[in-house]
Amino acid sequence: MTDPILIDIPEELSTDRTVVRRYRPGDGVGVFEAVDESREHILPWMPWGPGHQTTDDSEKLVRTWNGKWALREDMSFGMFDKQTGEYLGGTGLHRIDWNLRSFEIGYWIRKSAAGKGHVTDSVKLLTDLAFSKLQANRVFIRCAVENVKSCAVAKRAGFTLEGTIRNSIKDADGRLVDLMMFSLIPEEWESMRVV
Repeated sequence: MTDPILIDIPEELSTDRTVVRRYRPGDGVGVFEAVDESREHILPWMPWGPGHQTTDDSEKLVRTWNGKWALREDMSFGMFDKQTGEYLGGTGLHRIDWNLRSFEIGYWIRKSAAGKGHVTDSVKLLTDLAFSKLQANRVFIRCAVENVKSCAVAKRAGFTLEGTIRNSIKDADGRLVDLMMFSLIPEEWESMRVV
């Protein structure tokens, strides 16, 4: 296996409407504005959300995410509108296991941009990156059972429902939540590309 730190990973991917790119210094302002606009929309599902009390808090997270990217420990991407450049939300490859070549895709989107296809675009871009460039053996998405919209994204992107993991995480209020586990393996991804 090539040492992950030596793998050249594209820092920007795009569709006709969505740009997914590595965070840069200064992106914290956009992150803060998106979180602040969307607190009720995302915080039940994002335990890290309450940590965004100021733009400096968000900038610190952006720079931390950027450092983890450089070390290939975690690869967080910002999601942007291709036409306007507006910051829409976050996505990325998380819970990376380089030995197994397993990657989790996570995502969230600001309330005003929900339902416009940006999250599905982002998931498809990162799925292709994981399989084509990083030789993934498994790409997975975990969604709280009650987060119907997030689970719908996984289904639209062609992921297979593996099952429900009960009492798997705590939400922002500390309540235990069941998660639905979706995944793709190389054979499924290849068959989707042919269609």
